[in-house]
Order: sequence, then C-alpha cells, then structure tokens
Amino acid sequence: MGVTRWLDDDEQRAWRTFLTASQLVQEELDRQLQRDSGMPHAYYAVLVKLSEAPGRTLRMSELATEVNASQSRLSHAVKRLEERGWVRREPCAADRRVSWAVLTDEGFAALAAAAPGHVEAVRQTFLDRLDPEQLRHLTTLCAALLPDAPDAPDTASADDTADAAPVHP
Repeated sequence: MGVTRWLDDDEQRAWRTFLTASQLVQEELDRQLQRDSGMPHAYYAVLVKLSEAPGRTLRMSELATEVNASQSRLSHAVKRLEERGWVRREPCAADRRVSWAVLTDEGFAALAAAAPGHVEAVRQTFLDRLDPEQLRHLTTLCAALLPDAPDAPDTASADDTADAAPVHP
C-alpha cells in the first residue's frame, strides 16, 4: 500500500468548503421543489432530461446515466412518476430487454409549473451570489472535475447569450 497523501490546510479547507456549499445548495433546491411543487429535486431532474430528449423519450439506461442514478434508483423514481401520470414506460419493439421512459403531457405541465420557482431558487441560492467572473471560474473548475467532460463549456458573456433559448436548471 502506498503512502497516504494527507490534505494540507488549504486542501482541507477547499474540500470541506466545496462539500458544505454543494450540500447546502442541493438541500435548498430540494426543499423549494418539495414545498412549491410536491416533488424532490431528483424527480425534477428526470422530468427535465425527458423534456429535452427527442420525442420526450429516453431509454431507461440512458436516463439513469443522464441523471447520475443507479438503474434501481431510477426505476423507483420512474415508478413514482408513473403513479402521478407524469411518465410512462414503453417496451422497445426491437429489443425486449429495453424499456423507454416517456414524459407525458401531464408530466410536461408539472415541469412547466415547477420551473419558474425552481429557476428563481437557483438564482437566489447560487447564481446571484456569484459575479460573472466567479461564475466563469466555477464553471471551469467544475468541468475539470467531470470524468469524461470535454473542455470547459464556452464562457461567453451574458450579453452574447441573451437571445439563447432558456434551459431548465
């Protein structure tokens, strides 16, 4: 076994600050969605990914990857979303081992109703606390932490992207 590379004071501070900040932001977003829309953040993420997919449909395995969930965790979430009428599963005609998750019109309406409050919570909890330069740096730093991410996303100024279509956080 190799030598343990203990964290120095700066590394420890950075690591703990990152953990605390990310946990607090996630908890606040989850609280807001539960309070205002009756859904956890994990369900919102599933609805968003399906809303952005062609035909509002994704393979269950692909959806699990997209929302960073295990197959069993996603299956449980989709079951709950099916009970609400927001998602339905469809078998794949070409491969019986595959099933599709499809966002229903009711699910899209639930997402559309939840999105304004969620976007405002993202702004208050996260974006409004950072200036544009900090946001660009954070984007670059977080992109470096992603395992298979391409280079950091384009960091065009807000003025350059003002006419771009909105994206659900």
